[in-house]
Amino acid sequence: MNNTHQYKEAEFWTRDGESITCHLCPHTCTLHTGQTGLCGVRIYSNDVLLSTIYGFPSAMQVDPIEKKPLYHFLPGTNTFSIGTRGCSLSCKFCQNWHLSARKGHDTVWVSPEHIVKKAVQTNCKSIAFTYNEPVVFSEYAMAIQVLAEEAGLPCIFVTNGFITPEAREQVFKKLRAVNIDLKAFSESLYTEYTGGSLHPVLDTIEWSVRQGIHTEITTLLIPGVNDDEQMIKKECQWIVKHCGTDIPLHLSAFHPAYKMKDYPMTSRYILERSKQIAEDCGLQYVYVGNYPGFDNSTYCPVCGEKIIDRNSYHINISTPHEHKIPIIWSLS
Repeated sequence: MNNTHQYKEAEFWTRDGESITCHLCPHTCTLHTGQTGLCGVRIYSNDVLLSTIYGFPSAMQVDPIEKKPLYHFLPGTNTFSIGTRGCSLSCKFCQNWHLSARKGHDTVWVSPEHIVKKAVQTNCKSIAFTYNEPVVFSEYAMAIQVLAEEAGLPCIFVTNGFITPEAREQVFKKLRAVNIDLKAFSESLYTEYTGGSLHPVLDTIEWSVRQGIHTEITTLLIPGVNDDEQMIKKECQWIVKHCGTDIPLHLSAFHPAYKMKDYPMTSRYILERSKQIAEDCGLQYVYVGNYPGFDNSTYCPVCGEKIIDRNSYHINISTPHEHKIPIIWSLS
C-alpha cells in the first residue's frame, strides 16, 4: 500500500474529435477535456479517459456473506468486501450515500495483489465488490478478479445492474455471484428517484441468470414510492417469468437517509404484505431485511424442512437433505 499513484486509464470509451464517450453505463456520457462523468469518478484528461478510483478503496472489511445479502451462495462464510466512491445512479434514498455520492478518492493506494492477499489472510472464501456501485470501478474489480481466480476465490458484485451490454460481457465475465438491486418496477420512478432507467437493470438480471452467474435480487421498499401492491406483483411476476421461481428475493426495509430523511421507515405490514405477494406469485425464497423479527430461515419448498436456520448473520445448516435445494454450498 502507498499514497502516491497515478490515475489508471479506463476502458469502455471511444473518441469523437475533441470529445470522448464513455460506454461503461447506459448514461454514455460525452465528455470534453477536464469533464467528469455522472459517476463522478471517470474523467477525460490528458487525451484519455481515466479512472480516478483505481486502487483507491474507501472501505475494506470482512463481512458475513449474508450481509451482502447473499443467502444461497456459500452460506456461513465470510467475504472480503471492498468499495470505493462514486455511483452510476443518483438515488435520493441511497443508504450508502457517504460513499456513492462522494467524488474524488481516498489517499491510500492499494494494489489488486494486496486485496487478494488480505482476503486469503483473513480466511475469506470470496471477495465482494460492494458498498458503492462496483460498475464504476470496473477496471480495478476486473484486475482483482483475475488474481482472485488464481487464488481460488470467487468474486461477487453487489450492484445496481446499470451497465451496458458490451461492458457487462467483460466486467461480469469472471463473477460467480451477484446481488442486483431492483429499485422499482417503474420507468418513471427510476427516472425520478435514481436518475437511471429500469430496462437496462432488467436486462442485466436476465442476462446474469442465463450466464449461470448465481443471482439474487434486492428491492428496497420505500413507503409511498415503490410499495404499491400492484407494482410489487408485476415485479414478482416478471421475476418468475424471466428468472424462475427459485431465485432469492430480498425485500429490504427503508430507513430515512440522504435526500429522503423526511420519509417514514418501512412498516412491518408493508414488508409482510409484500412478502406474501411475492410468495403468491410463486417465488419460493423470499427474505426480509433491515427489520427485526422476521423468519429468514431457508425451508425446503417440497417438504418444509428447515435447511438453514438464520438468526441475523448467525446460521446453522441442516444437511444432508433428500431434495435438491438451489444453494451453492461450496465451489470445490
